[in-house]
Amino acid sequence: MADSTETGSSRTLKTVTRAFDVIQALEELDGARVTELADHLGMSKSAVYNHLTTLRENKFVVQEGNTYSLSLQFLLLGEYVRNQNKLYSIGKPEIESLADETGEYAHLATEQHGLSVNLYKVRGEKAVGSNYQTSKLQKPDYLHFSATGKSILASLPPERVDAIVDRYGLVRKTENTITDREELDSELEQIRERGYAYNDEEEIEGLKAIGAPVLDRNGRVLGSVSVSGPTNRMNETEYHDMIVEKVTNAANVIEVNINMAEREADHPKFI
Repeated sequence: MADSTETGSSRTLKTVTRAFDVIQALEELDGARVTELADHLGMSKSAVYNHLTTLRENKFVVQEGNTYSLSLQFLLLGEYVRNQNKLYSIGKPEIESLADETGEYAHLATEQHGLSVNLYKVRGEKAVGSNYQTSKLQKPDYLHFSATGKSILASLPPERVDAIVDRYGLVRKTENTITDREELDSELEQIRERGYAYNDEEEIEGLKAIGAPVLDRNGRVLGSVSVSGPTNRMNETEYHDMIVEKVTNAANVIEVNINMAEREADHPKFI
């Protein structure tokens, strides 16, 4: 019988959980040897070796000498998952246009498991922070300090926001990050009233972003769109107003296209 653990109303398999621990450790360590993984995970070398062998035989791990790394199988799976996401498939052209029109970084994000997942980023001709923006595509992040994240939080039901904040807290990234729950609630209310969110150096010093939510036809938030750029440019009144207009317009166009696609799927044309 497989080794399992009861957790509340769920039942988890220890062997599967451990396999995911090994996968996450290989990512964190950027590849590792058996001994390194065993020390990192607090597991025996034989157990780590068995997991690595199983993952390698199933093409999820590659071995070069004594070092194990994640395989490109994850890239193939990731591309499949992203391409199946309607926000990505329909929003992709608008994000490309947004980056081209503003010259800044344009972003498309969604929420999963209470965290922000970046689906797509496009660099405009004058955009800054390429290394940082690229790294953000590789991991989920908290919602409360980014323009995309706050746009999503402001559009979620209050009980869902409560659950997310209770689970992850309000981690500080800079001196401007909101870490007080009442202040966050006030900020989310302002976002709902004006229809877009700010990240005013709350994630990284010197960088400001403006984001807007993307909703489906039932008012459920699917994700959000944003543009980020240096604070000195983003604070110029005329430039700021232009970014707000283009971000909110892009979000609206994506909403309309998604809603039209869903209606066509519900009522296919007969030939």
